[in-house]
Amino acid sequence: MDLSADHILVVFLLTTLAGLATGIGGFIAFFMKRTDTKALTFALGLSGGVMVYISLVELLGEAQHRLMEFEGHTAGSWIAIASFFGGIAVAALIDYLVPEDENPHEARGPEDIHGQVSGEFSSSRIKRSGILFALAIGIHNFPEGIATFAAGLDSLTLGTSIALAVAVHNIPEGIAVAVPLYYGTGSRKKALFYSFLSGLAEPVGAAIAMFFLFHFLTPTVLAVLFASVAGIMVFISFDELLPMAERWGHHHISIMGIIAGMLLMAIVLI
Repeated sequence: MDLSADHILVVFLLTTLAGLATGIGGFIAFFMKRTDTKALTFALGLSGGVMVYISLVELLGEAQHRLMEFEGHTAGSWIAIASFFGGIAVAALIDYLVPEDENPHEARGPEDIHGQVSGEFSSSRIKRSGILFALAIGIHNFPEGIATFAAGLDSLTLGTSIALAVAVHNIPEGIAVAVPLYYGTGSRKKALFYSFLSGLAEPVGAAIAMFFLFHFLTPTVLAVLFASVAGIMVFISFDELLPMAERWGHHHISIMGIIAGMLLMAIVLI
């Protein structure tokens, strides 16, 4: 694949900024006397709508088109299907390997985030919870980094759209890391550091894609990546974003966010 160094650098920076949005969540956590659940609900719905639309309309559709062109109609269709559900399987496996209590992709409401810093929990236990959240989020963010980078190589518009969706959904994850760490350590610096650190898995995923996958990127491999990324993003949307949006308690606002996200991508990708 013949791409300029500037194009690759821009895609890498997009992926890095998307990952570091967890730090924005950590920063916001310290200025929120009360969680703005309506804004978070809409943001999560918006991110889910963007991801689902991009995945099913753009990424999977483009993967099927390219694979049928390069591999033949029947073979290409089956490869696209296998890659899509393979991406779902990878995301589900990662989710399964992370313990449920420490898994940021288990739907959480405001009582879950703030409830863990009250009651009879010791500061060391609260601190441990925050660190494990940061580690779990890092593990989940790794394939998202590969996804954003691979999409951006083919199209900056598509890569930017995915990066924005990932960034929006990383903000509440950053809050989930920062709040328990702040209460467990009493240090804003440590809480911010770990919330930023959890997002660095995305540029790490992008770096691995850049140094190891880039040299093997043929049109067929890229199409397979597109279908796999679509599967990963659909799983993240249905497993994390949409259930979490519902848990914040504003059903119709989450639906409006989903529709707005889909409409936004429909217009952007014309």
